[in-house]
Amino acid sequence: MKNPEIQVRRKPRQSRAKLTQEALQESFVRLLHERAAHDITIREITDLAGVGLGTFYEYFSKKEDLIALTIHRHVKNNAEDLKTYAQSLIKLSTYLSFQDYLQQIIHYQIKQIQAQQFLWAQTFLLERQISNIKSYRKSYEMMVQMWQSILAPFIEDTEQLQRTSLNVQRVCYGFVSQTLLVEREFGEWNILEKDILSTSKNLLLPQL
Repeated sequence: MKNPEIQVRRKPRQSRAKLTQEALQESFVRLLHERAAHDITIREITDLAGVGLGTFYEYFSKKEDLIALTIHRHVKNNAEDLKTYAQSLIKLSTYLSFQDYLQQIIHYQIKQIQAQQFLWAQTFLLERQISNIKSYRKSYEMMVQMWQSILAPFIEDTEQLQRTSLNVQRVCYGFVSQTLLVEREFGEWNILEKDILSTSKNLLLPQL
């Protein structure tokens, strides 16, 4: 059964509390490399994080809340990383075409996902098992907004920017998520990247 939303009992306002919550998330991810999420116990997570069981319940009411927050943070960190990379491209290049710009960003994203392939495969799977439609839409909208920020230097028209950003997200997310859901140990990343770039070019360039 899907959870109605992420329920965090106490938000970590102090640095120590924030580190504790992050330690719980990191422990879950480490255990996830060993076995499926439903086989991981809260006790195992807290033991690995070096905190007591009571500490877990200060922040979360159940394991699924920790998983949902871990997914959200993973997606958010990826979005911030991609925006930083895009900004570096703008600063370092005196002239960069939209096509080259988008191609470099997609290449960077593919490489980042490939480097953490197992974690992304689990993220897409758990997203479907844990996240409800409200949480899913929130994460998806966050990624669309990320693309809007990235593409804004090349697209002035607001409506066109929104439509193009949505289509880029549809292409990238659809290709990668469906691939890793079907084949967790997928290896033909160069071919996948070419397919994404080809689809993006055919879908997006007529709009610009």
